[in-house]
Amino acid sequence: MEQGNDSKISEFLLLGLSEEPELQPLIGLFLSMYFITVFGNLLIVLAVSSDSHLHTPMYFFLCNLSLVDICFTSTTVPKMLVNLQTQSKVITYKNCITQIYFVILFGGLDVFLLTVMAYDRFVAICHPLHYMVIMNSRLCGLLLLVSWIMDILNSLLHSLMALRLSFCTDLEIPHFFCELNQLIQLACSDTFLNNMVMYFVTVLLGGGSLAGILYSYSKILSSIRGMSSAQGKYKAFSTCASHLSVVSLFYSTSLGVYLSSAATHSSQSSATASVMYTVVTPMLNPFIYSLRNKDIKSALKRFFGMSAILNKD
Repeated sequence: MEQGNDSKISEFLLLGLSEEPELQPLIGLFLSMYFITVFGNLLIVLAVSSDSHLHTPMYFFLCNLSLVDICFTSTTVPKMLVNLQTQSKVITYKNCITQIYFVILFGGLDVFLLTVMAYDRFVAICHPLHYMVIMNSRLCGLLLLVSWIMDILNSLLHSLMALRLSFCTDLEIPHFFCELNQLIQLACSDTFLNNMVMYFVTVLLGGGSLAGILYSYSKILSSIRGMSSAQGKYKAFSTCASHLSVVSLFYSTSLGVYLSSAATHSSQSSATASVMYTVVTPMLNPFIYSLRNKDIKSALKRFFGMSAILNKD
């Protein structure tokens, strides 16, 4: 491994989970969780795309969220599994920057899609008579396009700024994937601009998205309280219960990781906790959206029933 006084390095070392020998038996567990994540989210995509009854704004965004979750998990978990299996901690400089780009891209898309889905639920509950007029296909496509453009530019900005950093002899990243904050801490050049941009964008986009979600749900709760029928209240709340569960899980795990690492200054505990939002949360999302969702269950039954008939023919 090349080590010098500039950024012309060839590779980093990912310490993360691979430095713990007792985690070696957990390879099967992580592999199973990864396959469950991919399979579960693919089922959501198949259910939504194959059933015309689910061609609505809510399921359109859910389908995209499932695709993003597959990509998000695939950005980090396969490399982690290879490192655990081979006990090799090496990741090339180019692959590290690439991983940072896609982690920010798909992680940011998760945030944007959850925000758009909160707005969708707000319109559905607070303006039910105008729902299909407001949430038309053009607006849905525009919201998705804007989310992609904003996040591509955000990921590109952070990646290009990471390329300007210089590194000295300490090239060990105490994480199981290349995380932007950890990479900045390794640099021996001035990182003030990188830190400022990272925190500013996080507060602007992450805080803004969270504020949008909280605002939408404050209006939703206000609208539900104003309903006279108990059955109407239950039906309105049940339509956004799954989304609220996913939002709570995503933000609690991701915020918990960074708050705990900031409090304990333990990079190892941060790496272990990061498994929650990079592996566990994307795995649980399909279960949260399908277990109590009759539409998804019916669509899956029809899909597999049709597949069985086609196989018999």
